[in-house]
This record gives sequence, structure tokens and C-alpha cells, in this order.
Amino acid sequence: MQYRKFGNTGVEVSALGFGCMRLPINEDKTINEEKAIAMIRHAIDNGVNYIDTAYPYHQGTSELLVAKALKDGYREKVYLADKLPMVYVEKEEDFEKYLNEQLQKLETEYIDFYLLHAVNRARFETIKKLNFVEKMAAAKAAGKVRHIGFSFHDDLDTFKEIIDYFDGWDFCQIQYNYINTHHQAGTEGLKYAASKGLGVVIMEPLLGGKLANLAPHVAAAFPENKSQVEYALDWLWDQEEVSLLLSGMTEPEQVEQNLEYASRSSIGMVTEEERAIYAKAKEIFDRASLVDCTKCEYCMPCPFGLNIPGIFAAYNKSASHGLAAGKADYDAMETKADACRACHRCEKVCPQNIKISEVMPKVVKTFA
Repeated sequence: MQYRKFGNTGVEVSALGFGCMRLPINEDKTINEEKAIAMIRHAIDNGVNYIDTAYPYHQGTSELLVAKALKDGYREKVYLADKLPMVYVEKEEDFEKYLNEQLQKLETEYIDFYLLHAVNRARFETIKKLNFVEKMAAAKAAGKVRHIGFSFHDDLDTFKEIIDYFDGWDFCQIQYNYINTHHQAGTEGLKYAASKGLGVVIMEPLLGGKLANLAPHVAAAFPENKSQVEYALDWLWDQEEVSLLLSGMTEPEQVEQNLEYASRSSIGMVTEEERAIYAKAKEIFDRASLVDCTKCEYCMPCPFGLNIPGIFAAYNKSASHGLAAGKADYDAMETKADACRACHRCEKVCPQNIKISEVMPKVVKTFA
């Protein structure tokens, strides 16, 4: 395993972090605990020292699973990251309420890296109104958390404003990959945060799996000497401002592959010729992408029974793989896009700020 400096914290973290949002599940959608614990512990045994979870993951059960995985001495081997669920916050007292609950669920006395979760412009205003930055600093002073930061989903100007609002941030977490160079914080935001001494954690390095399963015409841009996943991860590890990247691994084979890729990662590993290839692949990808959905499932469950990420996957597939391919996936769904009643519940929690109620009629028209 390769290790990298985490901003100005003095901590060194593994190039690969284990994200616990996409753990293996059973048929009833519960976490397959035996499989998940084995995967997490195998990753730690092979050098991964950063485990990331959050309150809403797996309908509130991810933290409980992580606590089980970190028994038997594994807690002492890792840095544990968790997030205050801003989507549920209503009043100032909610900060202590959720933090204390999370400490209890994780069965730990402290959280190494604590984030305000999925901060956008509206939530930033809530953070200021409820004095949550001050509460983060107080929790750090009290020893309940050791490093404080935020995860982010909004535009570059908002990102810079949040960073400049408080000089005590230790780190941040952004969505970033070779497609999202100008999306949300993007490359400029990455460099800005690093210039301020913040460690920068990367989420969605594979864009919700899209970069691991490229359409044939996009995949053709890359030489065949590496896998699509390795190309995507190498692009990130090449950049000195990237402290670590999180991978949400669902199968043991993914853990093995990512460990192998991380073991040979280094800053400056991408050649100029490869940079041109990434740029070409992005250009092709952007022409065929209809919806920026990453399948995070924050929008689920839909009160009207829609599988929103599944519908968007079929819609995107209609552009990348042809109408017939997308329609086959869409037709297999029991509930179609026309069941949407534009209640906007999903739009309030979507990190990508997708106007879901406006896209669904387009989906209906495409597959009619």
C-alpha cells in the first residue's frame, strides 16, 4: 500500500480508502454482514487505514456494520470517518444528538475525521445559522472528533466560500474524476483546498460505476493495457493534491483489484500521452451523458415506487449504448417514469441537484 500526506494534519493515509455506502447486500436489501466484514478486514490487513461511513448509508445500518468490522483490534489500525447528516438537521441541538448517536452506533469514544455531510449553498446557510462550525470546533476540543471537515455538492464559488469561512477546516471531500473536472468543485476547487492546507478526499472516482463500465465508443479511446477502473483511479492518484480516494466496493474481487492498483500508485504516474487520451474520453463521454446520476440512492425509496437511479441508468444507456439497449432495461421495470407525481422529495436530497421531476417526462417520451 502507498501512503500520502493528509493536508496539514500530520497524518498519512492510504491511497485507497474503503467507502461503506455500497456494501454487499442480501436479497432483502440488508447488508450481507459476513461478506462485508470480511472485505473490510481484508482491506485493512493489506494496508487500507481509512474507513468512511455516514449516518444515512444502507438505511442507517452502515455505521453499525462498521462497528462490527472494527472489533478484534481493527479499530486501532484505522482512521474512522463519519458524517453529520445535514439532511435531517432542524435545530441547533441536533448536532450533539446525531454525533452522540453516531459514537454509540460506532462503539467508539471518538471519530478521527468528522464531516458536515453533503454541504451545498442552502445547507451552508443552515450551518451558519445553527453555529455548527463552532460546534465542530468544540467537539474537536472535547476529543469527540479529531479532525473536522465537510463533504461538498454545489458550485465552485460556494466551495471556495465555505473554505474561506473558517480557518480551522482540516479536510474536505469532493466529487472528482476525469469526467468531473469542471463539475462542482472540480480541478480548480481541488487545488484551492490543497493550497489552504486541507487534505482532500475524493468520492465518486468511478462516477457511480459509469467509469468502470464505459460504453464501447468511450472505452475505445483507451489502450487495452489497463482496465477501465485502473485508468480512472490512476488519473486521480497522479495528482499531488489528492490525499486519498474512496471506493465503494461491493465484491471481494473489487477489493483485490483496487488494492493492487493502489500498490503501484504514485504522483506523476500519468504520461502526457495518457492525459490526451483522458481528455478525448471525456469529450466522447460528455456527448452521450443525459443525466448526472451516480446511483447514490439518496433519493430512495420513492413514495410512488420509482427506481429513480435505475430509470436514469436506462435513460443514459439509451444514449451511450443505443435506444434498444436502454429500452430493454426500462421495459423490465415494474414502475415506469410516468408514475412520477413531481412531489420533489427526491430533488431535496439529490447531491447532483438533478431536477428529477423535469427529467421523468423526457424519459417517458424517449421510451414511448
